[in-house]
Amino acid sequence: MREDNQMLVMTHLSQLLDLVTGIGGFIVPLILWLTQKDKVAGMDMHGKMILNFQISIFIYSILSIPLIILFGIGILMLIIIGLIALILPIMNAIKVSNGEMPYYPLTIEFLK
Repeated sequence: MREDNQMLVMTHLSQLLDLVTGIGGFIVPLILWLTQKDKVAGMDMHGKMILNFQISIFIYSILSIPLIILFGIGILMLIIIGLIALILPIMNAIKVSNGEMPYYPLTIEFLK
C-alpha cells in the first residue's frame, strides 16, 4: 500500500459535487473507495467514513421534509444540513492534508 494524502483529500472534497450534481458527492467517493481501498493506506477507513456521512446527510434531509409541512422547522433543518454538508468535507480535507484524523459528527455508522 502506498501513502497518498492527496487522494484522501480529493476523496473528502469530492463530496462537494453534491452541490453541483445532486448525487455526485456520493458516487465519486464510492468509486474512489472501491477502486483504491486496497492500494492507498487509510482509504478504506476514510471511504467508509465519507459514505456513512453521505448516507446520514441524505436520511436527515428526508426526515426534515415532513417537518416543513408540519412545523416549518424543516426549512431551518435543511439549511443547517446544507451548511454541514458544505463545511465538514472542507474541514476534514484540511485535517487529512495536515496528517490529522477527520471527524464527521452525527454520522450513523452503516459501514463498519
